[in-house]
Amino acid sequence: MTFDKAIRLIRENGMKRTPSREALLRLFASDGRYLSAADVRQALAYEHPAMSLDTIYRNLSSFAELGILEETELGGERKFRMHCDRDGHHHHFICMECGRTEELDLCPMDEAAGLLPGFTIEDHKFEVYGRCPDCAVAK
Repeated sequence: MTFDKAIRLIRENGMKRTPSREALLRLFASDGRYLSAADVRQALAYEHPAMSLDTIYRNLSSFAELGILEETELGGERKFRMHCDRDGHHHHFICMECGRTEELDLCPMDEAAGLLPGFTIEDHKFEVYGRCPDCAVAK
């Protein structure tokens, strides 16, 4: 998802275009990692010192509901990243240290669906967690 597409989506859904929302979206558009609200707060503290964690959480949740951001949970903490614009079904590897994300071109549901005869699978989510090469070396 691009910054411009995200701005268009918030306007189409009755949300105002504010400097805080723009800053959040620019951060996610420029950083492909999963970020927590605390990560966002730290990244934007200099530019937007008055932006509260409540404001950040509210906007992150709204952006996730609109499909602008993807959400996952790492270590008991909600983390977000800009929604993929990639066409086609895919999944992700997520580094548990830095949040770096890589696309996986496989889907385990291709095999698992055969293990559930008579069931209809409506949706699923598959994420692989570990450490990227940089974080693995650092550890």
